[in-house]
Amino acid sequence: MSTQTETTSLKELDYLPYLDDTGNLPEELQKKIGIYAIFDQEKTLQFVGYSRDIYLSIKQHLVRQPQACHWLKVETITKPNRTQLEHTKNAWIEEYGETPPGNASEEAAWNQPIDVKLAMTEEEQVSYKSSDELTKTKLLKKIAKRVQTQILEELKSRGVQTEIRFNYKLKEKGLLDLK
Repeated sequence: MSTQTETTSLKELDYLPYLDDTGNLPEELQKKIGIYAIFDQEKTLQFVGYSRDIYLSIKQHLVRQPQACHWLKVETITKPNRTQLEHTKNAWIEEYGETPPGNASEEAAWNQPIDVKLAMTEEEQVSYKSSDELTKTKLLKKIAKRVQTQILEELKSRGVQTEIRFNYKLKEKGLLDLK
């Protein structure tokens, strides 16, 4: 743990598995404030972020980027402030030597709800463009369900046992995000 004036080097922190032996996220991070770095299977840095609840944030990232979430480095902070968190985030990225994709070109994929419109087939795109609002909503919900099923299957293949619940109301807008 850190106080407000300390900044731990990214190299000093141990790698933690994203999922434990039972297929669950590290529950000790629930309701913990701090900064975290996410690495892929080869331990290549993919994203650096900070959160008021690290557990919920890494759960969200796992759903949005399941293939990129294999290892973590975490520093919890007892008396955080945004300036300190931002400073540590920037220091970690600078220490790594290059900006990870989740903090650059792929930032929206890491931080924004999943836009299921991007998964529309050509046939669905044509149908969507020529439909009334009710039909568009129904189509978006259908596509959201398909994308959700694909995500859950991918997480299952990774052995994820942590409960994943999507926000039902966002599906009719064509978005997938956790509840």
